[in-house]
Amino acid sequence: MMWHPALWPLALIATALVALGLFDVTQTRHSVRRNYPVIGNVRWLIEWIRPEIRQYLIESDQDQTPFSRSQRSLVYARAKDESSERAFGTQLDVYRDGYEFISPSIRPVPVADPAAFRVTIGGDQCARPYSASLFNISAMSFGSLSANAIRALNRGARLGDFYQDSGEGGISAYHREHGGDLIWEIGSGYFGCRTADGAFDPDRFAAQAADPQVRMIEIKLSQGAKPGHGGILPGAKVTPEIAAVRGVPIGQDCVSPSGHSAFTT
Repeated sequence: MMWHPALWPLALIATALVALGLFDVTQTRHSVRRNYPVIGNVRWLIEWIRPEIRQYLIESDQDQTPFSRSQRSLVYARAKDESSERAFGTQLDVYRDGYEFISPSIRPVPVADPAAFRVTIGGDQCARPYSASLFNISAMSFGSLSANAIRALNRGARLGDFYQDSGEGGISAYHREHGGDLIWEIGSGYFGCRTADGAFDPDRFAAQAADPQVRMIEIKLSQGAKPGHGGILPGAKVTPEIAAVRGVPIGQDCVSPSGHSAFTT
């Protein structure tokens, strides 16, 4: 008896389902698959695509944390230099308790001088006083952020005339590419100014601090997000590039102690 060629795909699918069913009823790890052969696998499929189903079909523009779709759309539009304005009001409930807004004045004041939104850091004894913007880029280390992210942030700092905090991971070559102002953060690991055994190295500190791009130095007194035990970057993530920036061995766990060894508080 010759089968019609069109039946071969159906036969292959049926064979695959039978094989999957036999495997499900003989395995002992998942009770759902054992009790409901074949169709029990749908559960894992639905769990796998659940985030996409929720994002595209269920949640509204104002749902989700930490950022809603409306907030993400605003960022996307501004990143592409597109208009982020929406006509005909807002999607927000402006009458709910806790809604914050700035009430317009019937007697508006002149637009403030941009120079008023800066503060001078450094007194008469400072060799290089710095005029800092009130809005800047907070501490995020290379390694936690990619090279392209560091580049983009530093270019933004240069174009916007504000500073970028290096984070305690040290200053990489990517921080220097676009010439944006830098705040060098020094934590308990002394990355970028440490000896081989992890102590503070004054010579390396002096060389790094003399860089004209480094406008201020921030000392991180303790591991606030990891109190008591400090932080750790697993050795698998300590690439040659990150090791060179931090001054640590390649491929070994990089530890930020819970406190400083160069001084006490």
